[in-house]
Amino acid sequence: MTANNEIGTIEDIGEICNLVKEAGALMHTDASQAVGKIPVNVKDLGVDYLTLSAHKFYGPKGIGALYIKKGTPLFPLIHGGHHEEGLRAGTYNNLGILGMGKAAELAFRDLAEYGKKMSGLRLRLRDGLLDAIPNIVLNGHPEDVLPNTLNVSFPGAEGEAILLSMDLNGIEASTGSACASGSLDPSHVLLATGLGPELAHGSIRFSLGWGVEENDIDYIIEVLPPIIARLRSMSTVKE
Repeated sequence: MTANNEIGTIEDIGEICNLVKEAGALMHTDASQAVGKIPVNVKDLGVDYLTLSAHKFYGPKGIGALYIKKGTPLFPLIHGGHHEEGLRAGTYNNLGILGMGKAAELAFRDLAEYGKKMSGLRLRLRDGLLDAIPNIVLNGHPEDVLPNTLNVSFPGAEGEAILLSMDLNGIEASTGSACASGSLDPSHVLLATGLGPELAHGSIRFSLGWGVEENDIDYIIEVLPPIIARLRSMSTVKE
């Protein structure tokens, strides 16, 4: 993936693509989490295929796109009619397509402003939590990271308990990825970075968007420290 949906780390897809091409293989990247948040250019990346999803940049849900480099092979998965030049049977979702196109246009227009605002809010939240809460772990790359994503582990406090307490205070966040929200297993992404199961279970992902302002960040910094302190005092797990 171009950027990870849990910890926000941005991968060097261009370099990966070079290695893939040296091996004589084709390259696909899932750019769903990156498009609309950072510049994404298929020519610069050098990929053969790229997928994206409209709802990630404020477009309608249920619509996405697949980029295919000219001359690259592709075979149908769903057979039937002659839609999509014979590659996918089914009636076009015209409203979804139009909505995605408009959302992409607006996202491209506002990309620089979005990056500047989200980076500022993310740093404000990161630094505020580091100052207010002892012994926390920042997950993901410190620099090559999406401007809107902050993943933090709180040793001695369980993620679901943190979420419930924040929810009661009107703060929305998540543990791990939304795709795995029905699972109680620790995040495979965090485990793969070398984090232990206890820290992975105590991780919270903050995803920022256009509706978030500085006063919202300050509210989190005010409300979260006593929540963590209370949960740690009740925990049998050593920090």
